[in-house]
Parts: sequence; structure tokens; C-alpha cells
Amino acid sequence: MSHLDSWLSEAEEVLSATRRLRLDATMEAAVAATASALGRRLPLLVCGNGGSAADAQHIVGELVGRFLEERAAYKAMCLSSSPAVLTAWSNDYSFETVFSRQVEAYGEPGGVLLGLSTSGNSANVVKAIETARGLGMVTIGMTGEGGGRMAAICDHLLAAPSRFTPAIQQIHLCFYHYFCAAVEKALVA
Repeated sequence: MSHLDSWLSEAEEVLSATRRLRLDATMEAAVAATASALGRRLPLLVCGNGGSAADAQHIVGELVGRFLEERAAYKAMCLSSSPAVLTAWSNDYSFETVFSRQVEAYGEPGGVLLGLSTSGNSANVVKAIETARGLGMVTIGMTGEGGGRMAAICDHLLAAPSRFTPAIQQIHLCFYHYFCAAVEKALVA
């Protein structure tokens, strides 16, 4: 077996394990909450670090622009997209509160915060979720196996059954592509 075949086999195994988790109800609840918020022009705030920051940007790009449907823009914002905010707040205060500070600025009761962290333990994502909950926002988490600290504080947790970061991120891509398609379908219908 080649190295590529081995890599793809591992991806298939994690994908199969994810299917066996039967996360349908959790995903549909997350989609319904998000479609409800966006339909009322309430915000969807998305955050993560590193590769998860890139995923957060990808999600927001699909929802502000379009994913599969021609439709109006949705009120979605990536909290890792402003270098000025990230560096100013982190330099003057704390990187641990860089997302929660933005939740204070842009969050609204009934809105949604989607946090991505492969470990589920990213301090700044955890603090953002805690702040969002305090504001009366719905919280959705995408994590790896077990959910880390996020498991206890997310209204809807989508945890990939792996502790291997690349495999978790591959599952997150599947999760959020479906999420974007389902949110669009709910709002366009």
C-alpha cells in the first residue's frame, strides 16, 4: 500500500466512524437554530485558530457569498478575519479573550456562535462560547473526539471521532459543507 493509499484509508475509517455516530439530530438542530437566527437577521459568528481559522473563513465566505443557491447575503462574520482587531487586542490585553471581545461587540441574543477547535480546548474559543451563552446566543461546536472543554458548554456539539488533527479537519469540512447547504436550503425554501 502506498503512502497516499494509507492516508486515504485512514480518512475513510474516520469518515465511516463519524457516520456510525448518527449525528443527524445534532446537525439538524444546529442548522435549524442557525437558519432561524439568519432568517431574523441575527448574526452567525464563527471562530477558530490556525486551520480552524481558515475553516471559519471558508464557512463565512460560503454564507455571505453563496454556497449552492442564488440568494441574499447572510449576516455571518469570521472573528479571525481582522488582523487589526486580533493583533491590537492580543497585544494590549490577551489572546485568550480575542474572540470573546468580538462576541461582546457583534453578538446578539438569539444569534449563533460556531466555534471550531480540533481539541475542544482552545482557550479563546472556549471563552467566546462562554460569552455567547451569557448573551443568550446558541452555541455550536466542531471538535475532535470527546469535545474537550467545549463538550460541556455547547448547545450542539459535532465531534469528529479522532484525535488526529488532519482527520478531524477533514470531517469538519464535511460537517460545514453540509451545514452551509442545509442552512441555505432552509432559508431559500
